[in-house]
Amino acid sequence: MRLKKEFVEKIAKKIVASLIGKGDIIWEAPAEKLESIIADIIIEDLMVEDRLNEEVKMMLDSNTDDYDRRMMDYGRAFQLVKSKLARERGLIF
Repeated sequence: MRLKKEFVEKIAKKIVASLIGKGDIIWEAPAEKLESIIADIIIEDLMVEDRLNEEVKMMLDSNTDDYDRRMMDYGRAFQLVKSKLARERGLIF
């Protein structure tokens, strides 16, 4: 995950303050509960890319000999495979 959990929590706190402050939502429970829910959603979304990166790494590591023989740059192969999987899964990064 590219963002630290503390930063995500700050973002969630600002989102909740803005939503409640503008009257865009009515939230009767403590604001901290909504902040936690929003932070969890953001973290889960960020983890999608981390899991995809791990999957691509595993795929490429299992085929390293093939890439070595073709003299393909690992970084380029990583981006190509990641882009293909992201498109297939409807992911946006």
